[in-house]
Amino acid sequence: MPFTSLFTPPAINPPATDNRDTSEDAITRLTNAIHDADTIVVGAGAGMSTSAGYVYSGERFERYFSDFANTYGIGDMYSGGFAEYPDLNTYWAWWSRHIYINRYMAPPKNTYGLLRSLLDGHDYTVITTNVDHCFQRAGFPDDRLFCTQGDYGLFQSSRTGTSRTYGNERDVKRMLLAQGFAFAHMTADTADDWGELIAPDDAGGWAGIGMTIPDDLIPYCPDDGFPMASNLRCDDTFAEDETWHECAERYQSFLDTRRACETDGSRALFLDLGSGGNTPIIFKFPFMQWTSVNRNAIYASINLGEAVTAPQIADRSILIDADIDATLRNIASRR
Repeated sequence: MPFTSLFTPPAINPPATDNRDTSEDAITRLTNAIHDADTIVVGAGAGMSTSAGYVYSGERFERYFSDFANTYGIGDMYSGGFAEYPDLNTYWAWWSRHIYINRYMAPPKNTYGLLRSLLDGHDYTVITTNVDHCFQRAGFPDDRLFCTQGDYGLFQSSRTGTSRTYGNERDVKRMLLAQGFAFAHMTADTADDWGELIAPDDAGGWAGIGMTIPDDLIPYCPDDGFPMASNLRCDDTFAEDETWHECAERYQSFLDTRRACETDGSRALFLDLGSGGNTPIIFKFPFMQWTSVNRNAIYASINLGEAVTAPQIADRSILIDADIDATLRNIASRR
């Protein structure tokens, strides 16, 4: 199976079967499926990080972006990422806040740590569309991860055709300091963990917070001189660097060597955690397709409001319409 098949719409009917179940029976079935699986392939989407507390709207948004909300009419962090700003100074003021609180600040809940403890001792791999580094923060080994859509912690050139990325932690912290923000554990070294970004309402108020950064902090690519951009797959400029390709090959090799996607292959569990509607071809549809091919496989989805499966595999699907964090805690309590 060529790797490109992972990003090709599979030959399976769109998800239609909706047997969502929050009952103890479904959770028992998933607990047993995890225990019995020879191979576990985890796919994690935005719902996983939302469950962990990386919420893009409401109180968390207001704590750090109420000035942008009032000035530009932005209603949440997601839409703010696509807003048009008057200059790069304002653009990076927004993005430095967005990156820091969703990449360098720990999520409020230990949802990813719970998942890691459930997978310990199992033969597993992870593919995720999340760009927030939560898997790495929770101690998942790098060689088990394939982060397909990028990393908030990396910059790249905004020019099409580039393939190099650059760590951005020091730059992001300097941008935030220039706006007047403070940190919970600030040190003289920008490479240290500075902890939580202090919300203006918890410090001196918004009067001292700016919405721009100085010209000398605007990042430019050292290779081509173009303005930097975040390493996010949002258009054809996305940089698939050397590490990305190594992870892609390792993920494909895992699937091939475990015979997870073959007829009468291994007892594979394809575990879908919070996949959204924006990128179903990354792992949601492939998981369903591979389950339909491998008669020994099970497809499981924990997804609040969106736990669905394809009709062809309804008898080998476990659908749990519930919060991911709460469900993982329930499963962990049964071990």
